[in-house]
Amino acid sequence: MSGWARGGVALILGSLAACSSPPLRMPDTPTPPPGPSAPSAPAPRAEPAQRWTAADWRELPGWGSDDLLAAWPALLAGCQRPAAGWAEFCARAAMQSPADSLEAALLLMKHLRPWRLAADNGEATGLLTGYFEPQLTARRSRQGAFQWPLHALPADPALRRTPRRDIEGNPRFSALELAYVDDPFGLLQLQIQGSGRLAVRDAAGTERVTRVAYAGHNDQPFQSVVRALLDRGEISDATPRTLAAWASRNPTRINDALAVNPRVVYFREEPLPDPNVGPRGAQGVPLTPGRSVAIDRAFIGLGTPMWLDSTEPLSTTPMRRLVMAQDTGSAIVGAVRADLFWGWGDEAGLRASRTKQALRLWALLPAGVTP
Repeated sequence: MSGWARGGVALILGSLAACSSPPLRMPDTPTPPPGPSAPSAPAPRAEPAQRWTAADWRELPGWGSDDLLAAWPALLAGCQRPAAGWAEFCARAAMQSPADSLEAALLLMKHLRPWRLAADNGEATGLLTGYFEPQLTARRSRQGAFQWPLHALPADPALRRTPRRDIEGNPRFSALELAYVDDPFGLLQLQIQGSGRLAVRDAAGTERVTRVAYAGHNDQPFQSVVRALLDRGEISDATPRTLAAWASRNPTRINDALAVNPRVVYFREEPLPDPNVGPRGAQGVPLTPGRSVAIDRAFIGLGTPMWLDSTEPLSTTPMRRLVMAQDTGSAIVGAVRADLFWGWGDEAGLRASRTKQALRLWALLPAGVTP
């Protein structure tokens, strides 16, 4: 083992003392909750020097305890589209395949430097939320319970801006219907997440899973349908079972309930040759469950490795891991703000719905590169 490696081992072992750092507390002024709408009056943004502080590896809580090999595929995926200043590191990462987490940590420590992120007011604690890729059952034609269409992006910009209430029954949208699902609130969740999977059964009874990816939206403001139902006392919680029960009791009111949210997300259909590969994020590479995050591109560049310090959903158990900034979203606003991609399916959906906790972030940048 080389001299720098021996020194790196000692540094990692010493840094484990940081695991005993105090638990996170939510900031006094919380970051806006997840959702497509952006703040109406964003605060003035500070200079980068006020948001980025050079840090020591020993300051990263839990550094040396993560399974970095589990994060390596996400890192290499991000290197498929390296940002400026990342070409040399990405070339090294591609050539040097670490045998274990220790080698991976040493490689990162030799070539990268940690920078602590803070909000404009200096607050270093922000908000972590979660998202996932839903899967819905679908049919190619409107039939039985399958009455709720997904639409492709209209070519006409004026048609594209049509509010949700005016799309249903509009003959100009008939040719844009990609498929029909039997769960209106599932479709709403699909639109909020921005991508998903459809299990489509054809006339012969053969089922094929395909992916629908975000293609754009109608430029209308986002309003929460579920929040409106909660505020009126029509539902007691926002679980899929409760929403399905409400829809079953109120079939004639579903369209009016959905019309509370004028925003519509349009999709494009993509093949899904490998069901174990996530959707493409804003960086243009597949997202990795538990390792890809959406961030605010005004503060953090896509493809940046980051050290995340938070807790497991609905728990005080620390969750400290290496993640990659590979996606973005209109609700992800601020320097210390991340949306963790949990994967696909019901379990991922449950974890995503439960993820809303305090967060600290460190960006890892190539040595010699400053924010």
